[in-house]
Amino acid sequence: MTDAAIPSYRRSARTDFRMWLLLAFGAIFFWAGSVIDPEKNCSDGGRECAPWLVPLAQAFGALVGLGAALNMLANPNRGSFVDPATGDLVWWQGRIGKEGGDEGRIHPSRIATIRITRQDESEDMVSLYDLEGERLFFFDAEVIAWPYERWAERMAARWPHIRVEVTE
Repeated sequence: MTDAAIPSYRRSARTDFRMWLLLAFGAIFFWAGSVIDPEKNCSDGGRECAPWLVPLAQAFGALVGLGAALNMLANPNRGSFVDPATGDLVWWQGRIGKEGGDEGRIHPSRIATIRITRQDESEDMVSLYDLEGERLFFFDAEVIAWPYERWAERMAARWPHIRVEVTE
């Protein structure tokens, strides 16, 4: 049970669409490397020929697919919640099972700023700063639900001293 205003968030490798995309990408490259004959992978005139690319693509596909499958097998998870016993905001990344991984904890009364930095060609960056202006480790966009602004606004509504900064 957590603070209803700040919903808990948990995501694992098995529920992350990026892992499934990597697995599919690796499988497609491995399959393509298996069905294409390297000797026939040349232009009609025979001038452009790189038979070494086919086994390289197959090995690349196997490596990517195996990496995604092993990550899904280990199933590391990440997330955050407000601890009902202490009122602390708790977050973690790379946790396998119930223990381990990178984690952090802070009481919301010690949070000064939540900064969301918009980036053009990649995912937005989210940072949490304490009252001394120090950025808190292991807290980023991976541990909260999207849209990040909604989560930050809920935190600021519950604890009005928290500033929310959105930069472009």
